[in-house]
Amino acid sequence: MIQRIQTLYLVLSAIVTGALPFVFELWTVKTETKTSAVFASASPVFLALFGCATVLAAWSVFSFKKRQNQFVLNRLNMIFNFILLGFFVYRSLNLSGETLVSEKGIGMFLPAISIVLLVLANKAIKKDEDLVKSVDRLR
Repeated sequence: MIQRIQTLYLVLSAIVTGALPFVFELWTVKTETKTSAVFASASPVFLALFGCATVLAAWSVFSFKKRQNQFVLNRLNMIFNFILLGFFVYRSLNLSGETLVSEKGIGMFLPAISIVLLVLANKAIKKDEDLVKSVDRLR
């Protein structure tokens, strides 16, 4: 389990969606008097989607014996990350037209990083599955 490269990709994806949204701000809101950073914990929708993505990545790590199940869980995780990315794109398009000055944070790119890691994990899972099928064919 640990020696496989897809486990590393999945653990990194879980860290990106589980811990980094609380470290990096999603966006900052500047008013005339103060500047406040908005993190993932500010919205229950963002918190729930980041939590689901983290749980799915961790579940996928521990379902290493069922590669097809792991592949499907990663696809579902990608869908959650695309939904989250869609919310962020919608929010960033609304930020540019407001009267108060706001800046986009690096936390808005975390779902895209997670999607890349999940695609790499799926490629490695597919490679392992093909290897197992080729060995079964030789028997």
